[in-house]
Amino acid sequence: MIGIIPAAGEGQRIQPLGCSKELLPVGSRRIDGVERPKAVSEYLVERMIAAGATQICMVISSEKSDIIRYFSEREYAAEIFYVVQRKAKGLCDALFRAEPFARHHSKVLIGLPDTIWFPENAYHSAVADETAGVNLVLFPVDDPTVFDSVVCDELGYVQRVDVKSKQAVSHWIWGAVTTTGNAFVDLRLLWEARHREDEYLGDLLNAYIVAGNVVRGTYSGEIYMDVGTVAGYHAAQDFLRGKALQQPTGKAA
Repeated sequence: MIGIIPAAGEGQRIQPLGCSKELLPVGSRRIDGVERPKAVSEYLVERMIAAGATQICMVISSEKSDIIRYFSEREYAAEIFYVVQRKAKGLCDALFRAEPFARHHSKVLIGLPDTIWFPENAYHSAVADETAGVNLVLFPVDDPTVFDSVVCDELGYVQRVDVKSKQAVSHWIWGAVTTTGNAFVDLRLLWEARHREDEYLGDLLNAYIVAGNVVRGTYSGEIYMDVGTVAGYHAAQDFLRGKALQQPTGKAA
């Protein structure tokens, strides 16, 4: 199983920063008994590893060597390696930079590195579902118009994805994705056939569904926080601080 983390974006919503947005400190971790700041992207890495990923491919730009330095400072239970996206061309372009590696895996995990979500095991149900090649892990939000809102039928099959639509009717958004290796290759081929015009994954998924493919939605998410804005960053800090206060003394969020 492989995880793919698109981390090449410029993070314009929260600039200027002194580091890559994926390394924003949110919450903390303990290293050798000492509490240290925890990068926002590390939450996603941990969730992918917990779901069974043995490799994690981070797609970065050439300016983001600080990400490599951060994740090389400690050992993880998965091999972390990097692919460069020379020019930011959208989420689909970033994801498919990892396709040569993903095609050799039975399962592919996708997530966004500037988000934090709960429960930590939200990937698990989607990974276990064998009824579709693509499964969207769904989370409830108050304002779906700034996300990719997902409309499912009563059996959990995705009918469409409303991409940042002011007319969004569902308050459930995809916050993570699982696919089979074969389905990921099929998505790449469809993207190529559509002349690489799809910037957002939701638009490509709509075309994938129209082409007769099945996409499932799994309602396993409870809380979804976008740390890519100043307001979202503060909200995540407040949530994790409150969560830490509820834990036994000595444990960090």
